[in-house]
Amino acid sequence: MSETNPSAAADQPFFHALLTPHRSLGRTGFMILMGALLSGWAVTGVFMLSHGAWPVFGFFGLDVLAVYVAFRLNYRAARAREEVSVSRTALDIRKVAPSGKEEAHRFNPFWTRFSIARHSEIGITGMRVEAQGKAVPIGTFLNPDDRESFAAAFSRALATAKMR
Repeated sequence: MSETNPSAAADQPFFHALLTPHRSLGRTGFMILMGALLSGWAVTGVFMLSHGAWPVFGFFGLDVLAVYVAFRLNYRAARAREEVSVSRTALDIRKVAPSGKEEAHRFNPFWTRFSIARHSEIGITGMRVEAQGKAVPIGTFLNPDDRESFAAAFSRALATAKMR
């Protein structure tokens, strides 16, 4: 006969969210874009070289390189993520930076306040969890629609934790 531990059941999260930045251009799209830019650069560059305007060839190549570097930095930033979980006894927030550096925060849901900053035209502009003298911003990289849906679900989960 097995014995159940009531405190272990209370520690089971009933809400879990993984927040990640949205990127609309996937790997295949990126390769197609870079292929088109390189093709355009090659065609334009050869034309300009044949007409004696050799500096255009190099400067246009720098533009293509700048676009590539910008996209690579953007994809690196997309490695950031936040994990938010709520149980009856704990609210855990784990943030992972693009570099891989982790930051963990733990709060008692009974003493936690969820603050939302709103703009009349944009909607939610910021969200943060406040308790024990500290405030942790969450979902800073989310788009407005995702902020709205996360805020609604997280508010319900926090209210549920406080009622249990």
